[in-house]
Parts: sequence; C-alpha cells; structure tokens
Amino acid sequence: MSDREPQPVERQLPTDEARDLLALVREIARREIAPKAAEEEDAGRFPREVFTLLSESGLLGLPYGAEYGGGDQPYEVYLQVLEELAAARLTVGLGLSVHTLASYALATYGTKQQQVEHLPAILGGGLLGAYCLSEPSSGSDAASLRTKAVREGDDWVIDGTKAWITHGGVADFYTVMARTGEDGPRGITAFLVPGDAPGLSAAAPEKKMGMKGSPTAQVHFDGVRVGDERRIGEEGQGFTIALAALDSGRLGIAACAIGVAQAALDEAVAYATERRQFGRPIADFQGLRFMIADMATQIEAGRALYLAAARLRDAGKPFAKQAAMAKLHCTDTAMKVTTDAVQILGGYGYTADFPVERLMREAKVLQIVEGTNQIQRMVIARHVAGPEAR
Repeated sequence: MSDREPQPVERQLPTDEARDLLALVREIARREIAPKAAEEEDAGRFPREVFTLLSESGLLGLPYGAEYGGGDQPYEVYLQVLEELAAARLTVGLGLSVHTLASYALATYGTKQQQVEHLPAILGGGLLGAYCLSEPSSGSDAASLRTKAVREGDDWVIDGTKAWITHGGVADFYTVMARTGEDGPRGITAFLVPGDAPGLSAAAPEKKMGMKGSPTAQVHFDGVRVGDERRIGEEGQGFTIALAALDSGRLGIAACAIGVAQAALDEAVAYATERRQFGRPIADFQGLRFMIADMATQIEAGRALYLAAARLRDAGKPFAKQAAMAKLHCTDTAMKVTTDAVQILGGYGYTADFPVERLMREAKVLQIVEGTNQIQRMVIARHVAGPEAR
C-alpha cells in the first residue's frame, strides 16, 4: 500500500460550520475508521462503536431538525459527509445513509407527540435504525409486499418476513412497511418497531461478496405487537412514505458511490506515481494517464450531479428524476472506476494487500441497493418520456 497521502477533495460548502463539520468527519475517518477497515471487513466485523462515536459527534441526525437533536444541515452538506465516510469504509457511510433512511418516516410524517417521544434517541441518543421494505418475493415490485399488520384493539399485530435488511439483527428500531388493507400500494402502512419487540428476530446475515462488515439479513415478524401510537402517517400512506424516503436515500447511495470511487482513484494515482517500469513512473505512460483522467472526470461529474439534486431538495423543489440520475450515474461510475483502479495496479490490484479489490467488490452492491440501476432507468424515462403505455 502506498504511503502517499491523497489530496483532500476540494468542496464548495455553504457555511463555515459546514467546513468545520467536514474537517471533523475527515479526522474521524482518518483516525477511527480507515485504519481498521480492511481487517474488519475481512473478518466480517460490524463496527457498532463507530456508530456510537458518530452519534456522540452529532453525525447520525445531520439532515434533521435541531429541535430533536438533529444537525439541521442541508442535504448538500450531509451527502458530502456520507462521501467522506464511505471513502474510508463503505460499511460506515452506507450505514449512516440507511439510518437516515430509516429515520425519514418519523421525522417527516410522524406526529408531534411521536417525534418528541422517539426522535431525540434516534437522532442523537445512540440508536441505530433499519428500513424494512423489501421481501423475499417483492424487491423491485415493492407494492406487492405480503407482510401483514392486523388491527387488534389499540394494537397492530405484524406477521411476515423482510429481506435484504441492512442492520438486520443489530438495529435498535425498524421502520416497517406492512399491508393493512387492499392489494397494491394503497394498502400499505408504516410502523416504527423497536428492535427488541417480542416476536422479532433476524436470520443469519447473508454471505456477501463485499461489505462483509455490514450485516444484511432477513428479519422475521412473528406476531409482533405494536401500539397504534407507533403507526406513522395514515393507514394506507405507507407506500407514499416509502417512495419519498427512497428518493432521498438514493442521493445517499450516490454520495457513497462517489466516496468509494474517490478512494479507488486516490489509490490508483498513488500507485502509478510510485511504481516504476522502463525507468520511469507508470503514471508517465499515456495509456494510464488517460485512464486516470477519465476516472477523475467521471467522479467530478457524479459529485456535481448528486449535489445538484441535493440543492433542489434543499430548495423544496421536485428532485426525484435527478435523484434517480445521480444514483444511476454515480454507482455506475464507482463500478467503472474501481475496476480501472484494479487494472492500473495490475497483479497487485488483484490482491488483498491493496484496497482496490475490496472497493471493486463493494461498488457492485451500490448498483443494486435502493432500486437497481435498471429501475432507475425506468424512473428517469417516465420523467422524460412519460409513463409506459398499458
């Protein structure tokens, strides 16, 4: 591994507070996250203590209101924090993105009483969340989910299985979409379920090609009982809540993807400027210089795309199309850049002695989670060309 220190990304931040925040994040990433990333990913170890540190540092609730312990930061700033964390270790960056996704329903659609009761612990009290939408038989077709919640007096009883749940088995709370009415999207309702609820259990984590330190597991609901005060939004509003959350969550995935790509580029440049062949650094050869130029350009384009979408969101303007574009472009960029980084390092890039092979394996999942890139293309096409003929 190279000893060459990468240059920090030049960022356009709106305030001095944001600049100080990014400096803090870089220091945490440098000191607490990056040094242990390779070893802990190889061992499949989930870094819960890092999320405790992030909570203590005020980083788990960045885009939510300060009234309940959030950071009151615009998405433009929050996403750049995600990028820095993901560059150090994707398990951490993606984990923060998922926690933010899981908090969205309560923070945006919860009643005042619900927010007063639950948000302080979620945003700044050390709790960690998970988002439960996908199921074994409903992934991209999320509106066909089968997990049911049946009303019994003042309670709801939830039965079913959720799949591909990040933080499954380690989360302190689960935002769960369950069917309370008719088939299709109008019969789905959102619930806030505590992680220690009787009848809630998680299967063994999936064995994945990357992100081994981040548990992804099925979560089973066997007669899980929650009070009606834990229903978020109106009955039948759950699918609307889920899709709104995913629009914002896709920006989180885009930012994480650019973080992974930037980390791979930094490694490739460090290696190419130090590795000598034919009497000079291999970075002097035009073939590699052009690869590096293309990698850097695609990363800058992706960063500009996700920030443009974030600024639309911050201004209260529609951003769903731009979020899908950012998720599509940034994750495809991460896959291409990490693959090229392995190529630049040659045989060394294929070994675990350098991080680029891990980054390449991690980049792949970003093209899949929170809506595959094929789904993103469908979303974008509907915005541009209108809905499909039926």
